[in-house]
Amino acid sequence: MIINKLDSIEFRLKELHDFTWLKKYGTAFWVVDQTGSGCICIGMQNRNKKYFCKIAGVNTLEAEVSPKESVEILKQSAHLYYDLRHPHLVKIIEDYEYNQFYVTIFEWAKGECLFDHWNFDKYQRDTTLKSPKDKFKQLPVGKKLDAVDVLFSFLQNVSKRGYVAVDFYDGSIMYDFSTDTTTICDIDFFQMAPVINDKGLEWFGTKRLKAPEEYIKGSAIDEQTNIFTLGALIFECFGYFSDEEIARRYKNNQFLPCLFSAWQLNEKSYKVAARAVSPDKKDRYMTFADFFEEWKDASVAIFNEKDDFERF
Repeated sequence: MIINKLDSIEFRLKELHDFTWLKKYGTAFWVVDQTGSGCICIGMQNRNKKYFCKIAGVNTLEAEVSPKESVEILKQSAHLYYDLRHPHLVKIIEDYEYNQFYVTIFEWAKGECLFDHWNFDKYQRDTTLKSPKDKFKQLPVGKKLDAVDVLFSFLQNVSKRGYVAVDFYDGSIMYDFSTDTTTICDIDFFQMAPVINDKGLEWFGTKRLKAPEEYIKGSAIDEQTNIFTLGALIFECFGYFSDEEIARRYKNNQFLPCLFSAWQLNEKSYKVAARAVSPDKKDRYMTFADFFEEWKDASVAIFNEKDDFERF
């Protein structure tokens, strides 16, 4: 481990690099160095403008790919942020090669990542701190429903443009608790359809949310896979899962919905979300349009059933 420094910000990498070329974007004020992607993310500020700078090829301590592979992944993913522009997707400004690195520059988006794994040790050390995930879970029902609407809108846009959302999870989502704004921040592994699982059990994504076909080599990864993912995320928003239940997902390679008794909303919405995460594709919704129509119908009913706001 070698300590690198830019302005007053320190970060750990496997080797020393010169990052002073980033000074054209201002002064460093924030960093995330604990990534498996082999990228480092640095926040830069120039007067009243802030930028999110993602640099591949720096060989992070927890890199799961080589520096060369991380460069290729980021280079190939940059176009996604142009092709899939959406009001709630981080806005890319430019991308380019710099020496052995590949760089993408985004407008800074306010918010906290809903799966900020780089802070987990901090929460364990200080139990008085609340993670963004915990804070989000405690939001009023209406605000969480609005956030889910954003996910529907974004994923419908992805499908309409012929793409599949690969490795989309709560770590791809930020929430600004001061303005109640939801932002999509990481779509690097999205792919143009058709997409086939060529990795079997090792297909991209967290076992907390993966669909059955994401474990089976040769299976199609498609809109119905993304419907499963969104259904699982909805259960994360409105359901309660014990640590043991989450551990079983990893052990058994299987997502299971919570019991209705651990569901915050009404029975109609539970059935809609449960259908979305059906193990068999033929039992899920065929399209996001179908899923959204049923979800909105159930959501309207929630506001007419006051007791559902107080389930737990």
